[in-house]
Amino acid sequence: MTSITKPEDILPEDVNQANLDGIHIRKGTVAAFLQNAKLWQDPNTAKEEKTKLFEAIKETLPALQLLGMFEVFQFQNKTLRALIEEL
Repeated sequence: MTSITKPEDILPEDVNQANLDGIHIRKGTVAAFLQNAKLWQDPNTAKEEKTKLFEAIKETLPALQLLGMFEVFQFQNKTLRALIEEL
């Protein structure tokens, strides 16, 4: 039988971070990544800001890869997908 995992099973309510395989992961890592990726894709975002956003996106990649995020999700934006795949 499959067991369902709840957020508190990963990080209890009173814990805000974890260190998995030497990678520091905060509770907000996935949410920050998603917000930065959305802003990066926004056509109204200035080029200079996109550069900063992409740096922030790159910083979260090791944690997201460790969590298996890209085994489940794929970037819809082809340009962002290509940039990430080049890393």
